[in-house]
Amino acid sequence: MAAEGAHVSAVNCANVSHLYGKKQALADISVSIPDGKLCGIIGPDGVGKSTFLSLVAGARKLQQGSLKVLGYDIASEHERKQLQRQVAYMPQGLGKNLYPTLSVLENLNFFAKLFALPPQQSRQRIKFLLNATGLWDFRHRPSGKLSGGMKQKLGLCCALIHNPKLLLLDEPTTGVDPLSRRQFWQLIQSIRQQQPEISIIVATAYMDEATSFDWLATINQGKLLACGTPNELLQQTHTSNLNQAFTQLLGIATEQAEPSQSVRSATATKEIAIEAHDLTLKFGDFTAVKSASFTIRKGEIFGFLGSNGCGKTTTMKMLTGLLKPTSGNAQLFGQPLTDYGIDTRRRIGYMTQNFSLYEELTVAQNLRLHGKLFDLSAPQLEQRLATLTEQLGLTGLLPLLAKQLPVGERQRLSLAVALIHQPDILILDEPTSGVDPVAREQFWQILQSLADEQGVTIFVSTHFMNEAEHCHRISLMHAGEVLITDTPEQIIQQSQQDNLESAFIYYLQQVSDSHATTQLTEIQQQPVEQQRGFSLRRLLSISHRETLELVRDPIRLAMALIGSVILMFVLGYGINMDVDEIDFAVLDRDQTSTSRDYVNNLAGSRYFKQHADISHYQALDERMRNGEISLALELPPNFARDLQRKDPLSIGVWLDGAMPMRAETAQGYVQGMHNEWLSLQLQSLSQSRPLGPAINIESRYRYNPDIESLAAMVPAVIPLLLMLFPAILTSLSVVREKELGSITNFYVTPTKKSEFFLGKQLPYIILGLINFLILVAQATLIFDVELKGSFVALSLATVLYVIVATALGLIMSAFLNSQIAALFGTALATILPASQFSGMITPVTSLEGLAKFIGEIYPTSYYMISSRGAFSKALGMADLLPMITGLAVAAMAFTLLGIALVKKQDG
Repeated sequence: MAAEGAHVSAVNCANVSHLYGKKQALADISVSIPDGKLCGIIGPDGVGKSTFLSLVAGARKLQQGSLKVLGYDIASEHERKQLQRQVAYMPQGLGKNLYPTLSVLENLNFFAKLFALPPQQSRQRIKFLLNATGLWDFRHRPSGKLSGGMKQKLGLCCALIHNPKLLLLDEPTTGVDPLSRRQFWQLIQSIRQQQPEISIIVATAYMDEATSFDWLATINQGKLLACGTPNELLQQTHTSNLNQAFTQLLGIATEQAEPSQSVRSATATKEIAIEAHDLTLKFGDFTAVKSASFTIRKGEIFGFLGSNGCGKTTTMKMLTGLLKPTSGNAQLFGQPLTDYGIDTRRRIGYMTQNFSLYEELTVAQNLRLHGKLFDLSAPQLEQRLATLTEQLGLTGLLPLLAKQLPVGERQRLSLAVALIHQPDILILDEPTSGVDPVAREQFWQILQSLADEQGVTIFVSTHFMNEAEHCHRISLMHAGEVLITDTPEQIIQQSQQDNLESAFIYYLQQVSDSHATTQLTEIQQQPVEQQRGFSLRRLLSISHRETLELVRDPIRLAMALIGSVILMFVLGYGINMDVDEIDFAVLDRDQTSTSRDYVNNLAGSRYFKQHADISHYQALDERMRNGEISLALELPPNFARDLQRKDPLSIGVWLDGAMPMRAETAQGYVQGMHNEWLSLQLQSLSQSRPLGPAINIESRYRYNPDIESLAAMVPAVIPLLLMLFPAILTSLSVVREKELGSITNFYVTPTKKSEFFLGKQLPYIILGLINFLILVAQATLIFDVELKGSFVALSLATVLYVIVATALGLIMSAFLNSQIAALFGTALATILPASQFSGMITPVTSLEGLAKFIGEIYPTSYYMISSRGAFSKALGMADLLPMITGLAVAAMAFTLLGIALVKKQDG
């Protein structure tokens, strides 16, 4: 392990390579990134920037090569744990490391506890960071309701909570408006001034940001192309700006002529394509869009600019009919917004802000599907497919799955889908967010061609000022209101600024008081003390956060509390093993008083229900086939005579064997009643000669005298439900974090596997016990099944059993990466053994082979005995101690196995 201050570089990597299956993400990267500098990683989409940063952060396993960060070897688990106290990592995506249902303050408190900061210092750091970023007034707002810029500021606060020595930022300002972006970098610069020794490594798609960096590295196709200061890269490529240097390093021609104002003006016609008057939309008391008015001419590229959360997307959704305006009106091609039908909709192509196509379909399948949705004929579809794939450069990508495409190619696919039906209007919501400069330039060449050559009207929102300059006209929007609409040149001139970005910020600051100061105080210099070793406080913080998220998610909470109650009713009443009112009919070939007495003996029992007599075999077969009867008796001719003579006598019994268990029970009932009737008849026939002493066998049922299914099944359903729901919920809790990306916080913080596992488990153990109390109350008060044994003993067994169930759910989450897979996988892993191999219906002792082995080791078998024993057999603590001991062993084994299987790095 490196000694303190021994390293001279922030990162040293040699021959680092990384594969995703067969795809090469990084190829033999060797580079030394200087310490104490602001360094940038630039490159096209999907070339390995995010992979490289995740390796440096320790969030992903190092496959090949050598990598040292701040002198610590990433390949060593021990050194990586030491490093995690000194590194902060912000993954790519707005608020990707945040928890949407937690407030700003709750998010920061959680991160402070992850690094085990002392409470007093934690409060000081949180207050300082919130004041520095202007988020103090929003500290009680859920992070999911923050604008994009605020989310990134909060993400930075969470990353800085423990005062790291290395800060890793993966495209932190992608999708952030220029004002928020400027504030973000002002904050970074202030941090560097107060803490000169901090090293910052940033992956970015903004070349204007990269210009101010101290050092840059360019990556393409997983390979390092060049590195050095911005001036060194300019000298190396003989270019005047980083955009040109970047494209030249990639070997791409940069000849792109920007359209002049005269060309822009000539492109659009006087015909109005879109017209909005006082368009307003309210969500409850919140006004998302307020009195928005604008007109867009046919063939015009109309840009929509504004701060994050200002209402751009909402306005676009109103124009596509996805949202109904509260007031105001809009027209598309002269048709009122509320009236346009399918023919008008066919004239619109809409591209959402987030990728919304089918990831499991190929590029070709996505295009064909959307073409069919717009009723394109087969020849038309193939012609459009050929034209678009050539025009948008998708020909070589047709067989690839959509999820395999990098961001830039995904956006081109989304544009192709929006164009498949040849619309007259394109509505594009931030189509180049997260796309590298080269791909953005190519994208805009396509848009200009559509507008200039095909007369397509394009309504586009963007945060890139160089893109906005390509528009004929633009509108600036803030807080749901349109501030100004004009050409880019006129807006710059009216604001008396040097460029469009400065003009944008000028107008926003005229109406906004959100330009918070980013001056840091001397508290930044105070060292942060972090507790080492196992932290109960960290464990409880994970449990507290999980509890908050569960309580604030009504669907999961309802599933947890109501789902088991509903299934208790369904299974308690639905699984009925009582065999009574057996439908039977008689084929009586004797027709004597003796044969009628025999039949009446069965008909008088509560177990049998008599139907009309059968006249012949064909009727017997037909009535049993259609389900009218399940039992038929055939009394032979001379039945009474043969009985009186004591001659051998055979009675035919026909049983419906479709349900073997019911058929066997019915057979037993018939045999018993036959023996009883026959005994009485023989006694009456032998009055002249006394019989020997009678031997009567009288059966008595203990624990369930009436042999009712309800009394047997309700205690058996409780173990099934207490295995099913806690296991599914715990499994979903981890897989959900994988899908959202917040699992990265576990990967890159000092949180131990045991802390994460037990912290995740604890809320669902408590929830399982609450479910147990509800189910016991339901069994005793509603189903009227008496709890005769020790409630304390059953409760102790339940605690251990729920620990097993939640541990099993977490074990399943180690192998699953989607919530759907977690739901079905965990359900199968719990329902099947719990219902079939644990004695719920068939005793474990009656099973054979593998089924018996599973039944003997599966924990539900032990709890099944405990539940039925406590409810029906009045068993106490001493009686249930062997079962409790078995559950304790299982709880320990499952927990240790689960902790061992928890992954501290992504694969």
